[in-house]
Amino acid sequence: MSAKRIQACFGAWVVALTVVFYTLPQFSMYTWATIGLSASAMVLVGIRVHRPSRRLPWFLLSAVVASFTLGDTTYNVLTDFLGDANPFPSLADLFYLAVYPMLAAALLVFIRARSGTDNRAALLDALVPTAGMGLLSWVFLISPYVHDTDLTFLEKAVSVGYPLGDVLALAMFARLLTAGGRKPAALTVLVVGVSSLLVTDVLYGLRQLAGTWQVGGPVDAGWVLFYTAIAMSALHPSMRELTFSERVVPSMAGGRRLAMMSIAALIAPAVLLIEDLGGGVKDAPMIATASGVMFLLVMARVAGLMQSQRETAARERTLRLTGADLVAASSVVQAGAALRRAIADIVPAGEDYRFFMRGVDADPGTPTGVMSTSLVWLADLPAPVRAELGDFDWVLRAESIAAGRTADGPPRRHQVYLSGSEELLTALEPSFEALMAQGTMAVERINLTDEVNRRSSEDYFRALIQSASDVILIVGDDETIRYASPSALPVFGRTDLVGMPLSRLIAATDHAELRHLLDQVRGGRGPRDGVDLTAISGDDLLLQVECTCRDLRDEPAVDGLVVTIRDVTERRRLENDLAHQAFHDALTGLANRALFQNRLEHAATFAAERRHEVAVLFVDLDDFKEVNDSLGHAAGDQLLTVVGRRITEAVGPMSTVARTGGDEFAVLIDHVGGGDEPERIAELIVAVLAQPIEVIDATGATHLVNGAASVGLATSGEAAGISELLRRADVAMYGAKTEGKNTWQRYQDQMHEAMLRRLEMRSALNEAVAGGQMRLRFQPIVDLPTGEVAGLEALVRWQHPARGLLGPNEFIELSEENGSVVAIGGWVLREALRTFAEWRHTEFGSHMRYVSVNVSARQFRTPGFVDEVRSVLADTGARAEWLLLEVTESLVLHDADQVWRDLGELRAMGVRIAIDDFGTGYSSLSYLSQMPVDVLKIDKSFIDDILDSRQQMALVETIVNLARTLELSVVAEGIELDGHRAALKAMGCSYGQGYLFSKPITSDEFQDYLRSRHSAVSL
Repeated sequence: MSAKRIQACFGAWVVALTVVFYTLPQFSMYTWATIGLSASAMVLVGIRVHRPSRRLPWFLLSAVVASFTLGDTTYNVLTDFLGDANPFPSLADLFYLAVYPMLAAALLVFIRARSGTDNRAALLDALVPTAGMGLLSWVFLISPYVHDTDLTFLEKAVSVGYPLGDVLALAMFARLLTAGGRKPAALTVLVVGVSSLLVTDVLYGLRQLAGTWQVGGPVDAGWVLFYTAIAMSALHPSMRELTFSERVVPSMAGGRRLAMMSIAALIAPAVLLIEDLGGGVKDAPMIATASGVMFLLVMARVAGLMQSQRETAARERTLRLTGADLVAASSVVQAGAALRRAIADIVPAGEDYRFFMRGVDADPGTPTGVMSTSLVWLADLPAPVRAELGDFDWVLRAESIAAGRTADGPPRRHQVYLSGSEELLTALEPSFEALMAQGTMAVERINLTDEVNRRSSEDYFRALIQSASDVILIVGDDETIRYASPSALPVFGRTDLVGMPLSRLIAATDHAELRHLLDQVRGGRGPRDGVDLTAISGDDLLLQVECTCRDLRDEPAVDGLVVTIRDVTERRRLENDLAHQAFHDALTGLANRALFQNRLEHAATFAAERRHEVAVLFVDLDDFKEVNDSLGHAAGDQLLTVVGRRITEAVGPMSTVARTGGDEFAVLIDHVGGGDEPERIAELIVAVLAQPIEVIDATGATHLVNGAASVGLATSGEAAGISELLRRADVAMYGAKTEGKNTWQRYQDQMHEAMLRRLEMRSALNEAVAGGQMRLRFQPIVDLPTGEVAGLEALVRWQHPARGLLGPNEFIELSEENGSVVAIGGWVLREALRTFAEWRHTEFGSHMRYVSVNVSARQFRTPGFVDEVRSVLADTGARAEWLLLEVTESLVLHDADQVWRDLGELRAMGVRIAIDDFGTGYSSLSYLSQMPVDVLKIDKSFIDDILDSRQQMALVETIVNLARTLELSVVAEGIELDGHRAALKAMGCSYGQGYLFSKPITSDEFQDYLRSRHSAVSL
């Protein structure tokens, strides 16, 4: 059965029962109960038929009708069957009073379902008439009961409960009516029913006070109407809309609402006037309270209206400013930014919302300039849009159709979405519509302006592109060339680029880099500048090009990726040449120090990751300075070139050879294989460089020179880092030089310690003489035939502050290097002569003929040495014939003219000269016969083996005979055995010294030694 038929049947049923009720009063109790229960049942039928989203309020209305009917039935039973003339208060009143809270609860659910609870204006509009009606209820219904002294407290409470219930129902009823929005038919019928209940209750109360109430009167028709209206409302299909959430647009209070509020506000003064005219004001406190409450409610409503006015003014100001921004906008992006700012301004502070804009292509032929707005469910929108709008239920949506991005492109749908709470969206909808209308006009203006500008500037930019030397390409999303500038012909040698895939212009080796370039730009990660690629010309020649890419797909005039290609082949060739010069030695073509350092860093990093070692070899030419000084720098450059080539050939192509200094080379073995590969390479380098090298001097003469070198080796397994590795190789190289040059050394820890000690010793030697650290030791020189002491040799020792007494072999070489040997030699000369002069004046030393003092080549060549000897002799009181100066063969052979003049001057003074360690140098007989010397001292190395080697014995005997022939005295050094002395004595050697007679001893020990001898024999 349809809803209309059910309504018709129920209406006829009620009419019939009402007729029976009035025409047959003896059955009134039964017909009345039937009317009420039928209405209650019809509400349940309506719930079952129409299935509203919220059933609770309808169940409450069914209970309201049922409770009212039970109250009437209970009252009738008490009066008709139990004979109670006035059953008040009774159980019937309990059912009656239960009607009002259930009715209020049902109306409250309708209010919350339709408009929520945040409509402050509607609430105030409902409270004002409720307060006025409440005052009337108090004056005419409640106050008489309160002041009636014949009623008990319970009777007063129950009597007052009825008008209070009416006031409560009136409040909910007024709030439901002032909520605004569309009024469905079910709501209108429900309003009729509730109004009938309230009016009937008032009439019932007044009749009760007047004592004229009786069952079956016309007042009962009001309750019948209430029952019927409730049932009819539930049976109407629109009853489902009463529990739907309806968007209510806030509006200014209309004339009827203002009139109703004005009348309500005048109720209090009217009641006050009526009571005053009636002879006395009895309810002044209540009237005053009601007046105050209504005044405050009206003021709150006025404040709300003022706040709405301010918000409206602010939104209008925002609309004006946004309009100005939209007029100034020159692109769709700027217009969108202006709309975004405007939305942020009109949304109240603290309100949560989401704003999203997008553009999509419309169907071709869609009319432009059309704009529409609507409030839609979030669930009805596409998934990409929902993802941007949060978890709200409602969304304000605006869409405008504008011209396409290009002249022949499809129209564009510009869609704008604003999500937030329903109340927020309802309040902002008018402003949102106005903003979107302004935005639509701005977009249309921008598109029109762009089209005009595009057409006017096309010729200008076409001229620029045609004259550009760079190739400019426009590439579509399919990576096909859509446009190519005329400069493609001189660069690529072809003009048929349009329609060709961009990848065909680029070498296959760079396709991955090209794809990465395009993907990055398309992905919105910014433009890419200066990407180096290899291109292919029309003649299949490879070109070095530099590419720049820009994403101009959003530009209507371009609608694609703009790729700019510049031919940089010649520039790259020049850069490569400059880079080679920056990292290679100009003379040898080898890597220089910077490139060697860079490759070493990379090799060390790679070796650490792969757990293998790298090796570094430092190569230093031993006597390169002599080649430069003697043959010239051109010959030196030839030597360096050959050395570099030989080292490269020796180490192979897998290792790096670098020239790191004037005559210094370095070798990097970046992957040390098993075994002794670095040592083998070092040995090979020494061997190949030891072979003579032919060079040509400035005169064109050919010379064979020695390229011998010292090599130092270190590996990364021994070093903590690159700096340490280089230092160790350097230490090892200097260790090889110390070992006599033309060899190689692998770094060992003791090398570093030895070098540190060496540096410390060199530094300390500079302070040794001034610090009084030098000591003298004396060794006697004995007349071999007689055994008497003929003289002594002064030998220097160093009393090191930390290491104790050091022999000359531990510091003399160092003193030669740092020049301190001059100061040490001067001190030895002075101290030896002073001591010898003192001994000559003693009884046991008076017969000694001389003291022998060693002079280094550096000390002898020091300007003023002869004068220094003369000065020391004078200062110490020694005679010149008491001094024997020992020099080496090399001193006499080098710079012979100057040295011989100085030696002659010394001999003229009376000082005698001896050649020390004779036989270990390169003397010739012609030089020996002319040397200004007096004594030959045979080196200990010749004496050691004379007893075991006939050749050695013959050699020493030859030296002795040669000296005798040249009238030179001979002193044999290193005599340690009696057999040595006997053999030397037998061959005619007159003098000797060595441990057989005495080791070097102190001054005091030597004096004791002399005392034990008888006298010295004249030399």
